[in-house]
Amino acid sequence: MSSFKNKGKILVQTATQNHKGHPFGKILDFCPKRGKNNFLSENEINLYSFLKDAVPIIDAAITKIIRLVGSFSVETPNKFMQKEINDFLFNIKINSFGCGINDFIFSYLNQLLTYGTAIGEIVINPETNGIFGIYNASLRDVYLINNPKCIDVMICTKKSGKFIPVTHPELILISTLNPEPGQIYGNSIMKGLPYVSSILLNIFQSISNNWERVGNTRFAVTYKPPQDSFGTGFTQDRAAQIAQEWSRAMSSSFPSDFIAVGDINIKVIGADNQILDSQVPVRQLLEQIVSKLSIPPFLLGLSWSTTETMSEQQTDILTSELNSYRQILNPIIKKICNIYLNSKNVSSMKNIKIIWDYTSVKDKLRIAQAEILNSKIK
Repeated sequence: MSSFKNKGKILVQTATQNHKGHPFGKILDFCPKRGKNNFLSENEINLYSFLKDAVPIIDAAITKIIRLVGSFSVETPNKFMQKEINDFLFNIKINSFGCGINDFIFSYLNQLLTYGTAIGEIVINPETNGIFGIYNASLRDVYLINNPKCIDVMICTKKSGKFIPVTHPELILISTLNPEPGQIYGNSIMKGLPYVSSILLNIFQSISNNWERVGNTRFAVTYKPPQDSFGTGFTQDRAAQIAQEWSRAMSSSFPSDFIAVGDINIKVIGADNQILDSQVPVRQLLEQIVSKLSIPPFLLGLSWSTTETMSEQQTDILTSELNSYRQILNPIIKKICNIYLNSKNVSSMKNIKIIWDYTSVKDKLRIAQAEILNSKIK
């Protein structure tokens, strides 16, 4: 409790407000610039991990893209190996608890979209010389170094401050997303979103603070002492008594009256301030995020006004994005299949065909519209 004298009035402060920043305020502290040797820095990895946690719509968009890419099947010209390779892709061990090539591809694509680079490794069983499993490697444990003598990449691990090339680089699976000229590592799909996301988080935190203030109000108790000399002599004592009684009344779990003598004015701090409308700025920021992720807003539950023709154009753009991601994944799938065929003493087949499941976003949109119409009829 403290008191301040100002123009004949005694202002008694009974509580202080706790100003808190949002829990992801460190996003602006991270710098996405590449470190020495153009390695994917720890700051960049943490930056994009924070973004997915801080802005749920980014995480939802990446998850939906992965689901929309869908699953696939492999066709080989060798009919005798078709059944074996199907069983292999369906039952292959993935990471610690996964099973099936789709688990690896989904995790691989998630890493590719999030960080711009995805790395996996094929594990060989030394007893049978066959494939034991596949796992998704952490970008923190692998370093890619450009070989100046040829168009090739050295894959290394780091021990005791030294880069050590891996023993079997032919078993490493690597994909990059939109790498810049002269760069080995790719670029995250979230590149360019940290600043926009930080503004969005500041708006959300301001809304949280405003509603916390409205729900847990703060009061300004102003006591104006009388002008006579008799009342002025007891100003400090009366101010202390008012503060004590006001604190008692506010801290009581039951309704309590506050009774005092003198000219006392009580106001709610900030009651006369109007809370800003956040709908327009939040939508503008979400539009920037959605446009960068190249996914139609209606797939994320955003009911923005749009026309049927515009929705169809958005779905066509998304379909082209999905096809580009599939083209990045095709060499990885073919490499896994060829290594498996080699372990079975079958020469690698260049004519392996990867057939992706047909995904029509338009059909899904029509189904959703039909369900809405049926619900309205019922």
